[in-house]
Amino acid sequence: MGYAIKVQKVDRPTNCSHYLNLPMVLAKTLDVRKGEVWEWTVEDKNTLRLSRVKQLPPRRLRAKP
Repeated sequence: MGYAIKVQKVDRPTNCSHYLNLPMVLAKTLDVRKGEVWEWTVEDKNTLRLSRVKQLPPRRLRAKP
């Protein structure tokens, strides 16, 4: 399952930027925090990988009864 997003383009007199928004459900699941540094890696023309620069420890999952 995936989450569809639209790319936003902002033209300013000094530069042009493209923005991608992370859906809130993903941000909460990944425990994304304000000011965190992430890095894009281009795998091929159709694939970008988004990775945290400073890794968090893995989450511990509760065992099902």
